[in-house]
Amino acid sequence: MSSDERPQTPEPVQQGAQGKEGKKGRKPKRPRRTGWRRLVPTWRMLLGTLLGVLLLCAGLFALGYALVDIPAANSAATAQSNVYLYADGTPIARDGEVNRENVPLAQVPETVQHTVLAAEDRDFYSESAIDPKAMLRAAWNTVTGKGKQSGSTITQQYVKNYYLGQEQTISRKVKEFFISIKLDREASKDEILEGYLNTSYFGRNAYGIQAAAQAYYGVDVQHLTTAQGAYLAALLNAPSAYDVVAHPENKGKAVARWNYVLDGMVKEKWLDPATRARTTFPMPDEAHNSQAGLSGQRGYIRDAVRDYIVEHKILDEDTLATGGFRITTTLQRKKQDAFVAAVEKQLMSKIDKKGRAADRNVRAGGASIDPRTGKVLAMYGGIDYTQQYVNNATRRDYQVGSTFKPFVFTSAVEHGSTTEDGRVITPNTVYDGTNARPVQGWDGGYYAPENEDEISYGPLTVREATDKSVNAVYAQMAVDVGSDKVKQTAIDLGLPASTPDLTASPSIALGPATASVLDMTEAYATLANHGRHGTYTLLGGLSKDGQKIGLPEQETSRAVSRESADTTTAILQSVVEDGTGIAAQAAGRPAAGKTGTAEEDTAAWFAGYTPDLATVVAVMGQDPDTAAHTPLYGAAGLPRINGGGFPAQIWAQYTRKALAGTPAHDFDLELEEGAEEPPPPPAPETREPSGSTSPSTSGKPTPSHSPTPTGPTSPATDSPTTTAPGPDRPAGRPGGTTGGAEEGVLNNLTPTSPRRSPQSAHH
Repeated sequence: MSSDERPQTPEPVQQGAQGKEGKKGRKPKRPRRTGWRRLVPTWRMLLGTLLGVLLLCAGLFALGYALVDIPAANSAATAQSNVYLYADGTPIARDGEVNRENVPLAQVPETVQHTVLAAEDRDFYSESAIDPKAMLRAAWNTVTGKGKQSGSTITQQYVKNYYLGQEQTISRKVKEFFISIKLDREASKDEILEGYLNTSYFGRNAYGIQAAAQAYYGVDVQHLTTAQGAYLAALLNAPSAYDVVAHPENKGKAVARWNYVLDGMVKEKWLDPATRARTTFPMPDEAHNSQAGLSGQRGYIRDAVRDYIVEHKILDEDTLATGGFRITTTLQRKKQDAFVAAVEKQLMSKIDKKGRAADRNVRAGGASIDPRTGKVLAMYGGIDYTQQYVNNATRRDYQVGSTFKPFVFTSAVEHGSTTEDGRVITPNTVYDGTNARPVQGWDGGYYAPENEDEISYGPLTVREATDKSVNAVYAQMAVDVGSDKVKQTAIDLGLPASTPDLTASPSIALGPATASVLDMTEAYATLANHGRHGTYTLLGGLSKDGQKIGLPEQETSRAVSRESADTTTAILQSVVEDGTGIAAQAAGRPAAGKTGTAEEDTAAWFAGYTPDLATVVAVMGQDPDTAAHTPLYGAAGLPRINGGGFPAQIWAQYTRKALAGTPAHDFDLELEEGAEEPPPPPAPETREPSGSTSPSTSGKPTPSHSPTPTGPTSPATDSPTTTAPGPDRPAGRPGGTTGGAEEGVLNNLTPTSPRRSPQSAHH
């Protein structure tokens, strides 16, 4: 074996650093950190901790986002008031626990929207629901004394207002955070801003910008100016403190905040500098506590409109109670004010509750309707809703007295009725006006109503009997026509079939029925509208959250023929010209009307109309403590109050003012044949009339007194207008009789008639 073939012996590896490094290829161990270095975290530790915190935060965020849902709105945030408006949109009243009326964003002027953004969240449309920079900036400004600011975005504030509450707790802030993020993804910015404007509190018990616009400036939100909007936006920061009317000492701060808002608008290019320079501070109106209340006529109107909506099944009570309805009535503010002024001047100014005990019991009610449309234009419910809660225009507990008599004559013409001896009933038909004369042709028992003050008139025409409101004539006429037909005619004209004491008997003519003032106005409006009847309406429009709600159509129908209605109008003109309603001439218009008085003088009425307006006024007596009906004897210092007194005077002043500026025109009448007024007759006949007599040639008879009868008493009548001569038309079918005898009721009183005892009957 050669030396080259021998195995080579490996050289030994050297010890030391080189050897250590070569062993198993491992790097040398780092020296351990000693001393204070051990307390300093390494970058790996920092990175790991940061990642851990981030993962934990992400986990907590995900958990919170998953667990916190957008809740249902809180009840306080959704509560709204119902707003009642005049026909021109002027507010009448609000009801509900919360003074709020939601409006769509489109109804808020863009400049007003910008004022709110400038005050609360200028980056609202460009930033997310949560703005950390704003939160830090608000905290810094608060700490450095630059003013307290909210670090919440508009979205967060809306969430707090609408979904949560005002409590300052960590849990509420956490919920607000997550709900805001979710809401920002689910709702548009416009929807959030609209909700914020409708839920924010502005002071003066006004929630939402619409209520605020009314509370501070008396206008709807769409009519706010930029300057006014800036002031309302400034109020969001401190609603009560910045009310410069309630706290004039804070005006400097409020104006500074107002300037901050406008300057912010300039900075955001929402307002040009020149306009900003011209803008002056808009001093708000005085706070009116009654604006949202029910004092004066407001409560009466609210109740009447609310009842109308429910009774006509437009909305049920529960739905109406949810609030948020904008209810436009048919009432006209100028006419409403005119009615209040007329009652105050003609009646209430003469009342002395401290000096006269009877004056404590005086009440008044009234209503006015456009005959062509059926719209209620004005209503007087009482002196003040907060003092007298019962609406005197809608209550049904006072007898209407002789204001019912025209319905008897209308029914006679409508049915072609004849007297007991076969003569057609016209304004010129002669009846026996003897006091307490027993009614003929009535099989229900003895009935002999007294005339007012027990005056016997002898033979007189229907026209004259209406002028004088003669009970004996109209009780007989009710039998001649048929009291069942009279009742139906009254219903056709507008009285509810359910009217208390509207019964078919001879006494129906004297007005024992207790229809309301509004019911009677509707019926008289039918006469003014030539016999066409349309159910009255108090409602002109209804909406919620900007959406209109459909209303039933107002339909008119033929209640009675034009000749029947117009002939009635003709005789009622005579009541104003020559009869008990002469005080109504002060209206300065062609007018027709009828006075009336309830039994025992507990109420006095005047019901009348012009071609353009039907109005009824009643003065009532009621004990304020017991609510019992009381006679009006001695009230206002007078022996008694009758329909030709205060009611007719109120009617005249109101009608004159309500129609001021409109042309006056005569009635356009189509009369039944034989209705024209005859010329002055020759010497009077002297024969004694029976139940009803042939046409008399006498003029106006001289009344004579007769002894008091033993039968029951009943009210007296008033007289209609006079017309030109003409013959009786051919006889129609005779009227029938139904029903049983009934106690008579009192009639209208002429302004100069003497006082009678409570047991006797009158107009």
